[in-house]
Amino acid sequence: MKKTSNPIIFFGSGPVAAESLAFLTKHFEIEAVITKPQPPHHKEAFPVLEIINKHKLTAYYPTSKDELSSLFSKTRFNSRLGLVVDYGFIINKNVIDYFELGIVNSHFSLLPRWRGADPISFAILNGDSKTGVSLMLIEPTLDTGKLLTQKSLLIAPDETTPSLTDHLVDLSNQLLAGYLPRYLNGGIEPHAQPHPDRATYSRKLTKADGLIDWTKPAQQIEREIRAYIDWPKSRTILAGKEVIVTKAKVESQELRDKRQELRVERKEPGAVLVEDKQLTVQTGDGLLVIEKLKPAGKSEMTAQAFLAGYKV
Repeated sequence: MKKTSNPIIFFGSGPVAAESLAFLTKHFEIEAVITKPQPPHHKEAFPVLEIINKHKLTAYYPTSKDELSSLFSKTRFNSRLGLVVDYGFIINKNVIDYFELGIVNSHFSLLPRWRGADPISFAILNGDSKTGVSLMLIEPTLDTGKLLTQKSLLIAPDETTPSLTDHLVDLSNQLLAGYLPRYLNGGIEPHAQPHPDRATYSRKLTKADGLIDWTKPAQQIEREIRAYIDWPKSRTILAGKEVIVTKAKVESQELRDKRQELRVERKEPGAVLVEDKQLTVQTGDGLLVIEKLKPAGKSEMTAQAFLAGYKV
């Protein structure tokens, strides 16, 4: 596919940004990349820098939103459009206004649903049946800008944040390749987000979110395990061992009905039950069957291997 003749400036820092930038180099002229500098303590590969070096792209590394504003006050760029994917800094109004066509953000939700820092995890946590990608013109306010387009994507029942992210990156790339050239050529009129009064908001997750609260319903804890599998990870104590639960399922309705029929005594939330080589935990509503877990300092293992190895 021939590259568009209109250059763009790319803003992005995280792993999703690196995947998007690698794709965009095939379809667009990238005048410059604006990204965070690699932290001194970060010894692993920094994916965006790898793409910059591989394609010999011009890059700038502001360390704050004020440095970013200063860069655009002092530097002359030719691009009429900026593009943000997974950047991490708030972009001040003077930088937005620098671009004749503004700055487009590829936001991984169906705006105005899940504005904010972590729309992917919150779609899973909420049990949403679908999510999507919105190409939006950024404004100084949080994810309120006009839309170029948006497209939905079904969320599978076993979806995790990493797997859903991969699907959304692919969808985002499709939309960027299909709609950015049209917008650059004047073929798209941005339109307001539908029903802004129904907006919902995500937030940045913290390490404390990963501590399993067994008083919650089993269904909610199962969603958290899938949403938190990369960060902050779902942590608890089982058989006196610190573990990270990596896969679980809610006890089937059939077994739940059987327990009620037999009038099996309900335990306190957090009580561990071992039946038929299954590791289950009582929650505030229902039992959660632990399928895979990772004890501290060990590799991930099945619940059966954990039961055998730790003689539970």
